[in-house]
Amino acid sequence: MEMTKELLAILLTAILTQNFVLSKFLGICPFLGVSKKLNTAVGMSAAVIFVMALATAATYPINLLLVQNDLAYLQTIVFILVIAALVQLVEIILKKYMPALYGALGIYLPLITTNCAVLGVVILNVDNGYGFAQSMFNSVGAGLGFMLAMVMFAGVRERLESCDVPKFMRGLPITLVAASLVSVSFLGFTGIVETIFG
Repeated sequence: MEMTKELLAILLTAILTQNFVLSKFLGICPFLGVSKKLNTAVGMSAAVIFVMALATAATYPINLLLVQNDLAYLQTIVFILVIAALVQLVEIILKKYMPALYGALGIYLPLITTNCAVLGVVILNVDNGYGFAQSMFNSVGAGLGFMLAMVMFAGVRERLESCDVPKFMRGLPITLVAASLVSVSFLGFTGIVETIFG
């Protein structure tokens, strides 16, 4: 029961209070670039969740080997190589089975390789000393948090298209203001999660 509560706390914390995009500011490039339309935001988020979960599953045993052989200083390089290979796999799958989504994601799909949210979740799992189950829950939660932020922001940006925005605020300025408001909206979850699991 205690383990289930801990895993649920890790999952909800990663989704709501420690959201990688809105509180840690990791993965901002695809957040701002792909969130113009809801379908591309969901597609990108699904790809990120898939890569985060696979990267965590693949790097956990690799990290154990690196630590046992006193090669922990190679973690970042090895993690980036694993993530790059997984992104290539996702790219091949999307190109073959979902060409419309592949075309819509464009340059942002290969950018998952350098998406600091994917690398960040793998490194934070190691830094927090998480076991395998905890790491998987944290990475899936981080991916779901990424998706939640992307979907919310895509909705906001689609609404902005029909608004009469002052000329000096059009484009990037109103996008950044909207992103900050979405980010502030997540602050309310901090007290809730701490009350339930604190």
